[in-house]
Amino acid sequence: MKKLMLGNEAVARGLFEAGVSFVSSYPGTPSTEITEAVAKYDEIYAEWAPNEKVAMEAAFGACLAGRRSFCGMKHVGLNVAADPLFTIAYTGVNAGIVIGVADDAGMHSSQNEQDSRHYAMASKIPMLEPSNSAEAIAFTKLAYELSEKFDTPVLLKMCTRVSHSQSVVEPGERVEVKKEYEKNGAKFIMMPGNAKKRHPIVEERTAALTEYAETADFNILEDGADKSIGIITSSTSYQYVKEVFGDKYPVLKLGMVWPLPVKKIQALSGSVDKLVVVEELDGFIEQHCRNIGVEVSGKDVFSCIGEISQNLVAQKFGKETVCGAAVSDEIPARPPVMCAGCPHRGLFYTLAKNKITVMGDIGCYTLGAVPPLSALDSTICMGASISGLHGFNKANEGASDGKTVAVIGDSTFMHSGMTGLVNIAYNGSNSTVIILDNSITGMTGHQQNPTTGYNLKGNPASKIDLETLCRAMGINRVAVVDPYNLAECETVIREELEADEPSVIISRRPCALLKYVKHRKPLVVKTDKCKSCKMCMKIGCPAISMEGGKAKIDATLCTGCGVCEQLCKFDALVGEEE
Repeated sequence: MKKLMLGNEAVARGLFEAGVSFVSSYPGTPSTEITEAVAKYDEIYAEWAPNEKVAMEAAFGACLAGRRSFCGMKHVGLNVAADPLFTIAYTGVNAGIVIGVADDAGMHSSQNEQDSRHYAMASKIPMLEPSNSAEAIAFTKLAYELSEKFDTPVLLKMCTRVSHSQSVVEPGERVEVKKEYEKNGAKFIMMPGNAKKRHPIVEERTAALTEYAETADFNILEDGADKSIGIITSSTSYQYVKEVFGDKYPVLKLGMVWPLPVKKIQALSGSVDKLVVVEELDGFIEQHCRNIGVEVSGKDVFSCIGEISQNLVAQKFGKETVCGAAVSDEIPARPPVMCAGCPHRGLFYTLAKNKITVMGDIGCYTLGAVPPLSALDSTICMGASISGLHGFNKANEGASDGKTVAVIGDSTFMHSGMTGLVNIAYNGSNSTVIILDNSITGMTGHQQNPTTGYNLKGNPASKIDLETLCRAMGINRVAVVDPYNLAECETVIREELEADEPSVIISRRPCALLKYVKHRKPLVVKTDKCKSCKMCMKIGCPAISMEGGKAKIDATLCTGCGVCEQLCKFDALVGEEE
């Protein structure tokens, strides 16, 4: 029966139909829903791993055991997993293993805009790239066939638009796959002597896959009557090209973006007057064309920055825009902001008030960088806040001690913050780390993590005790504060910054959006007491505004957290019961 399905849901369906038994991932937009959807299939074991490296290594272990496996991540997560990625390219597989990676062109929720196709080429691993949900199912299943046929991991590349758009699919049945494990040190133990023998095998495999790409039915050459232009494209760019031109020009749609065909591209080039590559981000396909002696245009027309769209394709080819209406400049911008009642707000207000330098990290708390709080000084990648704090304080030879902190979320701390804290303890910088424990992985949509006490499927699991863990890592000073209590936050932060040894502050309050969190009734404004000082506006809460010169609280947003109440010196903000 046909149905609409998100691209990420379709990948999960493909995993089910392919007979996958084991899935391990770390949540990261736009890949998160793949693993969340997988968790609904009882036939598949699915888990959130502490980070992407662990997820890939666990998935490899499952494939070694003879079960088809999968690990999923966003593009920056593939950086974390790059170490095992490059080596399992040498070992090959027992049962098939597929690595899902979702790129985020346009940086809707990411700190950079990298192109994951380079990983496929660098690691010598084939990469498939679906352009809609139906292909997401088909390519996922095909990826396992290729993995086992060519003895290789396979990368499945998604992107924001394919991951988060719906299209029609026709679900199929599940197959069961089970292979026996046989000890084979020459294949799976990558010490130098064995690895040297595996490298030629990898090169032979790439050559075989390149030949396969010439005739594979997912690299489709669609004919067109007008031979003045030929187009090479893939993924969402293909959809935009077809929406703009229909069947006018010949189009080579690439379903496997590494390794790329040679003869097929050369044949297309010889049949048209001009060849154009339409691809998002880097000129990856374009460079391949030049390497094989085919003259093309591409990045001289399309930027390597941001997303491509239907209208952009039309514009670059000299056509009128084909869809949508321009956004009016009169519509006010809506900058990202921490939610009303966010437990991070009070902590960031305290840091900003005390003019403390703050090394930030990846999570919804990165929004502490925007006005009016403007509390962060840097954000690089998962775990970098703690490592960066250590380097900052060491380089300043004590001058920044007592004036600088790192902030990191509970999930991010488990992901890659622990080793940074060990470095602080081991190499002895006088650094204060603040763990923002909101009892969930917030930014990617409320996924469980090792500190929450529940696993991916919502079942009780071992709960990591952050206080005990930090002490076990060599940190003697560990304090816990409630970020809704501004006086407590300020007192403890000052105490720990004044201490002459490393310390950890755990700012603990559940995310305000969690269903089990009970809130106070919304606050109200006593307009006769409001002096229009706008002190309550300094925390940047979206529930507070000014109207007619007086503070106003939106009762539909206010959670009654009381942070603004503590800032008002005139008792103008009070609980409804008061």
